[in-house]
Parts: sequence; C-alpha cells; structure tokens
Amino acid sequence: MRNLKRIVAGASALALAGTLGACSADDGVPTLTWYINPDDGGQAEIAASCTEAADGAYRIETSLLPRDAASQREQLARRLAASDRSLDIMSLDPPFIPELAEPGFLAPVPDDLQNTDGIVEGAVQSASWNGELVTVPFWANTQLLWYRKSVAEAAGLDMTQPVTWDQIIQAAEDQNKQLGVQGALAESLTVWINALVASGGGKILEDPEAKPDEMQLGLESDAGKKAAEIIGRIGSSGLGGAGLPTADENASMNLFQGDNGSFMVNWPFVYPAMQGAAPEIVDDLGWAVYPRVDAGTPAAPPVGGINLGVGAYSEHVDLAWQAVQCIVTPENQAQYFVTNGNPPSNLAAYDDAEVNEKFPMASTIAESLQLGAPRPQTPYYNEISIGLQRTWHPPNAVTPDTTPQTSTDFILAVLRGERLL
Repeated sequence: MRNLKRIVAGASALALAGTLGACSADDGVPTLTWYINPDDGGQAEIAASCTEAADGAYRIETSLLPRDAASQREQLARRLAASDRSLDIMSLDPPFIPELAEPGFLAPVPDDLQNTDGIVEGAVQSASWNGELVTVPFWANTQLLWYRKSVAEAAGLDMTQPVTWDQIIQAAEDQNKQLGVQGALAESLTVWINALVASGGGKILEDPEAKPDEMQLGLESDAGKKAAEIIGRIGSSGLGGAGLPTADENASMNLFQGDNGSFMVNWPFVYPAMQGAAPEIVDDLGWAVYPRVDAGTPAAPPVGGINLGVGAYSEHVDLAWQAVQCIVTPENQAQYFVTNGNPPSNLAAYDDAEVNEKFPMASTIAESLQLGAPRPQTPYYNEISIGLQRTWHPPNAVTPDTTPQTSTDFILAVLRGERLL
C-alpha cells in the first residue's frame, strides 16, 4: 500500500523506540503503555482502576496521542512500521483500523474477547476487518438529530416518528430558519456524505477489500445522487448559514442555539455544552434518530468512537489483552460516559441509572448506534476521505448531475496513482 510505504520510509527515525519495549518497574511488575486519545482524564482513571484490579499482575500507564485523528494515525502507523515494542494498547479511530490490520500490525484478538453479544452493531462493524474482529470496541459515538421543539411543532412534524431530510429542510425554509450541518473541508464532511449515502441504501465503496485498480465506488448511484442533492440544496439555499463552508461541529452548535436555529445533526457532546452555554433553549430542545433520506428506509447514522488494539510487537500481548478486558467492562464504559461524555459500545452500560440521569437521550444514542454505518472500511481510507472532501466542497457547488461522477473519477485516479491528492 502506497501510504504505508511512505510511512515505513519515514519510520527509521523512530526505530530506536522499538528497542524501548514495555518496561518493568523495579518491583518486577510489567508496565503496559496505553496510547490514548485526548479526553477529560477518563482513560487515565480507568488505567488506574484496572491497575489496582490487576493486583500486581501488571500496571497500566497512559501516553497521550495528538489531538487530531490524522496525526494519531500517522504517529501510530510509523511506530508500528518500525516494530515499536512499546505499543501495548492503542486507542484507535475506527476508519484507520484496516490500514493497521492489513499489514499485520495488530495482535489477533483472543477468543475470550471475540464475543460481541450486547455490543452495538455500528461499533462491531467499525472494529472489524476482512470479516474478523481485529480490535475491541471501547466507546462508540453517533450523531443525533437535535431540534427545537417549537420549530418542529410549527411545521406539524411528529418527532416521535422518523423524519426525512426533505421534511426538515422544508420546515427550516418555511420558517426562515437555518440548519446545523458540517460543511467544512474536513473529516466531518466525509462523515456527512457517508451518512447520507448509507441512509439512501448505498455505499461509497462497493468492495472494501478490493485492490485499487479493481475498486468500484457507489457515488453515481441513486443514493449518491440524492446525497449530493441534499448537500447542494442546503449549501446553495443558505440554510446552513453563511459560514457553512468552514462549519465544524462547534460552529453548527453555535448556529443551532442562536435565534434562527431549527434542526442540527451532531454528536452527543452538544447536550452538556448547550446546557452550559445556552440554558435558555434547553426546555425547547429535543432529539431523535438521524434523518432519513427516504421515508421508507431506516437512517444509517454516522458511527465514531474508539476501539482498542494491541500492537503486534508488544512484549506483553497476553497481559495487554487482559488489561483491555478490564478497560471495556460495562461499568467502566458507563463511568466514562458520565464523566467524559463518550457513549458506551456495550448496551448493558445504557441501563446505568447515572447514565440516564445525565444523558436522558441515552436510549436514542443506543438505538442510533444499532443502526449506524461506519465510514468505508479500507486500508485506503485516507485517500478516499480526502478525495471526497476535495470534490464535495464547498457545499453550494455540489450537484447531483456532476459531483458524484467528478468525485468517482478523481478518487479512482488517486488510488491508481494517476493523480495526487
């Protein structure tokens, strides 16, 4: 794979890291390093708790990865390509898992962690590659449809039933309101495109396991064209606000909680954020599963989160998987949700009373995760995602007649080495 070859070429500078290994303290207890994504301290707390529960079998120390997912991917891939023995446990962003699994950088998941009963379907799909579980779901994430009750009521929408994009667009237009969506030239745009295509019954990538010269994209399908129609309509009509081409999740939230807010698709972090920043709208705030593209087809909401993998070159693979088993218990997932706002992948955690008190939409999040569709699972995800962003931006230039075809041609040319990103 070209992207991994580039990573391997730069890995020599990190080769010394491979000699460090997972060290043992003077007391002889093996130390496992868990490379974590930035949070509010929840992973470090779980590491301490599982260290105590291990009763001297191992200790877990955490090491912080960069804030953005692309930099996390680059750092971990480079170090794994250099056979770094200190990579024991890794918090992995789902889209980049196939890229690490395909060359054998991840240790096989043991049999006692292969049972996915009670794990939300979206998380299981995102943790797998080639039909096998190659990582273990830790926390999962999804976008909900957030709405102002007053706007939905004025539009005559029954929000206890599924609604479509066409319905919420029409409601916003009729009331001169705006929609909170993410149109920035960033991963959030890929998330939006994928959710629209999947909700329409299509796929961005038809065969994730195909080689680049054999890959087929599904953007020119009816689902791909409908996705382009929705994005283009919101972009060209001004419904997404003047800042739509640079709007990320926070900008969408700010738009939604303003005077012209109506509906918004966004992650659950917005609920506690709006409680603090805009308490005056909380009584007017509702939530539902992601909008449908077609009234008769269930939505396929975005899926995110973090899965746990163990480095193939770790000196303590077995102990690392024991630690993972402790980390992902429903109790730890529930506590992590309550303290850090990251939803569980295990359905049992949604029964926790504190979870439901702090996040009254917990059951809707769980339902959404069961319906969710991961972004394309492929070792070439980076090329596909950036290719989508380059050709579906800005939103006001997206059209069903040209964008799917242009995007397909560009991405396939990149995959085949005929064009550069």
